[in-house]
Amino acid sequence: MRWITVLALVLVIVGALNWGLWALFEYDLVAEIFGGDTEAASKVVYALVGLAGLWALVLFPRVLREDR
Repeated sequence: MRWITVLALVLVIVGALNWGLWALFEYDLVAEIFGGDTEAASKVVYALVGLAGLWALVLFPRVLREDR
């Protein structure tokens, strides 16, 4: 289960950096790496980032409880 959390954290960071690059420079790093934002590989990465965000959302209450 820990490896899923680590992978999710990496993907959330990738997503956050990609959104930051888009906001500041209108540059989509994922699309650049995988050949465009409509390419299958880019869509897979975007979907995995979304799933990682959902996983982080599920973990959030647990992290808050542990912090007490």
